[in-house]
Amino acid sequence: MSRKPNANVTTESVGTVVAAFGRQYEIALADGDLINGFPLGKKSPYAVGDRVELQQTVADQAQIVRHQPRSTLLYRSDAYRQKLIAANATQLILVVATEPGFTDELLSRALVAAEHEGMGVLIVLNKADLLDRLPAARALLAPFAVLGYPVIELSAKRDVAPLRAHLVGEVSIMVGQSGMGKSTLINALIPGAAVATREISAALDSGKHTTTHARLYDLGDGAAIIDSPGLQEFGLAHLSREEIEYGFVEYRPLLGRCRFRDCRHRDEPNCIVREAVASGAINARRHAHFLQLSHEAEHKPKLY
Repeated sequence: MSRKPNANVTTESVGTVVAAFGRQYEIALADGDLINGFPLGKKSPYAVGDRVELQQTVADQAQIVRHQPRSTLLYRSDAYRQKLIAANATQLILVVATEPGFTDELLSRALVAAEHEGMGVLIVLNKADLLDRLPAARALLAPFAVLGYPVIELSAKRDVAPLRAHLVGEVSIMVGQSGMGKSTLINALIPGAAVATREISAALDSGKHTTTHARLYDLGDGAAIIDSPGLQEFGLAHLSREEIEYGFVEYRPLLGRCRFRDCRHRDEPNCIVREAVASGAINARRHAHFLQLSHEAEHKPKLY
């Protein structure tokens, strides 16, 4: 894409948000030119991947008049605010690594958000060449693989070929904790992306933030990939307890079969979900994740 000083923007122009910097957006026009866009008013309701309608203000800037309907919107929220991640993505790529350590609860949270939006999911285990750390990482991912979520292993610094086939025809959003190697993956997939990478802080067992804003990269033939800043939490305050429950795919065949219609699957008698946990049919850690999310949903301030 190129940035021309006199990009041809008219009131009928439509573009795609490819990067977001607070109240300023980088927008790709249909001809590939880039232009800076600004929202009306004080709010910034746009996400990378949004298709927006523009009205020219000066030669290389435009006012964003409105966004076109979205097919999906991935975002996280706490009791007081929402953080948009990506719009119109078809696939969530959850990037984890053998080191630093990752939390499986964050995966469960992100999966609930993806299920709510009807998005496909791919889990990427990066740094698979660190063989001494590989068994522990595989064990943490095993409950997700059993549920049918695809898991691929690779080393971003050696070969990203296992990932390429999963990107065809998809608009993918990469999400993960800091230090998982998302930026290295982007650099390997898109030579010239020049995404900064840093060494991991071994003392804190966490990565240093290098990606400070989300950005969309066009892969051609209708495919694209969105890189997003590393995160350490994934709040779901915008979802109800019932929506969270449905986001746990292993619960779906059992819903409505407990003794009590409003069963919370905690300590109620004749709870078929807890029976499944006791028998090993439902993973105990996944059930613990559900109970935590369910508790948060039931005790959040009435803001959503």
